[in-house]
Amino acid sequence: MSDSLIVGALREALHGRGREIAALGLLLFGASCVPLGASPRTVPQTFAAEMVSSAIPAAPDPRASAPAMEVDAMGIKPVSAGDAVTLNAAIPFAAMPNPRASATVFRAGSVVDQQRSLQCLAEAVYYEARSESEDGQRAVAQVVLNRARHPAYPGTVCGVVYQGPLKAGGGCQFTFTCDGSLGQPPSGVSWLRARRIASEALAGSVYAGVGYATHYHTQQVLPFWAYKLAKVAVVGSHNFYRMPGDWGAPAAFRRLYAGREPSPAVVIANRLPANFPKAVPAAPTPARLPYAIADLAGPSRAAPRLALHAPVDEAPVSTVREEYRNSGRYLSDIPPAETVIR
Repeated sequence: MSDSLIVGALREALHGRGREIAALGLLLFGASCVPLGASPRTVPQTFAAEMVSSAIPAAPDPRASAPAMEVDAMGIKPVSAGDAVTLNAAIPFAAMPNPRASATVFRAGSVVDQQRSLQCLAEAVYYEARSESEDGQRAVAQVVLNRARHPAYPGTVCGVVYQGPLKAGGGCQFTFTCDGSLGQPPSGVSWLRARRIASEALAGSVYAGVGYATHYHTQQVLPFWAYKLAKVAVVGSHNFYRMPGDWGAPAAFRRLYAGREPSPAVVIANRLPANFPKAVPAAPTPARLPYAIADLAGPSRAAPRLALHAPVDEAPVSTVREEYRNSGRYLSDIPPAETVIR
């Protein structure tokens, strides 16, 4: 997995480029965490991002242009869902242009990496936006891939989706990764559509509506950072934002995709609710959920069947005492060995 903004910023600091960028890395990382709060389960909140064209010049030094995020940026304002909708609608759109993100094909390094990237992206689409229109789901897919192109975030699809849970100390970038949602495996028509949208996005399809956005949230919550970023789009029930200045400019999205994906399978298993039944496979297998690395070229597989024990002969066992076992039989019918003389 590529280094996160925190690691990159600390490296800059260690190379004598100032302590301020290390602090900035910590603040930017925290700014994108939005608790589920009052948001309904069907419309979770998360983020958005963008891609970069090879024709775009090198990104300027982000130290002078990255937005100043406060520690409380990871929280949401204590307002009702209804008030949040009203306040979100009042946030003006940014005056700056909202250019279409450049197309990028995410070519995996192996079949396993391809399966992981598709699974992780489809899970984000499914759990975060399955109640949204197809445009709303494509916008979420664009978010993940855009973040994977920005140096502030992990350079892999699964790394972006599971950025919090895959790190020591946990945390969440996408709420479904740590709120118990993974206890219900994706299924049905909604899952098939999420997989299709994810596959198309990985192949280079771009949802232009969100442009270079790097954050989003449902309209029923109001994050503190909503007033600090540039609002660029509203798609379905989500507001989308980009970081102001050079940090959110097209040139900032310059990271190349390495094609290697981490596996969040163990993390997913640990995030399941305690009361969610765990299937026991018939033979030892690597620790993973059945749907974490599925055959993503076709319909999702069902969870493996529980191991079955050998059939049990359920015929009742006689409990008649030995001396009464031959009661009701003629003496002539009883073999000599069974005749008991008292």
